[in-house]
Amino acid sequence: MENINLTNHFLMAMPTMKDSVFSKTLTYICEHNDYGALGIVINRPTDLNLMSLFKQLGIPQLDEPVNELTPILFGGPVQMDCGFVLHHPIGKWQSTLVVNKEIGLTTSLDIMKAIASDQGPEKTLVALGYAGWSPGQIESELSQNTWLTVPASQEIIFNLASEEKFTAAMQSLGIRDANLSHEVGHA
Repeated sequence: MENINLTNHFLMAMPTMKDSVFSKTLTYICEHNDYGALGIVINRPTDLNLMSLFKQLGIPQLDEPVNELTPILFGGPVQMDCGFVLHHPIGKWQSTLVVNKEIGLTTSLDIMKAIASDQGPEKTLVALGYAGWSPGQIESELSQNTWLTVPASQEIIFNLASEEKFTAAMQSLGIRDANLSHEVGHA
């Protein structure tokens, strides 16, 4: 498969996905290069919410917590004990991967403290763990019809409920997910 760069794209798991970890997931690719790829699953909430995470991290909150019931997402099976904040705008945080001119992925505690004190970025998603691929792995999986790809949309990332994101990404391709086949084929 030719060299492609899926940074700032969605990966949508096809019905043929055998890995239950990624079944029906929508993953935002934050970085894709010769060294592999890194993404955050953006449509799988956990039972943990933002207030609980702040308490676990010992981060004080405002008297009236901001978005305290916001669910923490399962970002992927790698480093599930680490927090990843997908956000807009990028800002100046201690450890940020700049995805594009609009979106950053930050892993430093300073952004969590800012969110707790209502000084964080305008739009955020907080996830535990990430999805990672070794060099050439994502390309191989694409050739096996494991994923569909589409350029990402901030609207889908930040403004839709988790359960609406996968369908919205499919619709951006003009596909209804009910029409997807469970059979794999090549023309």
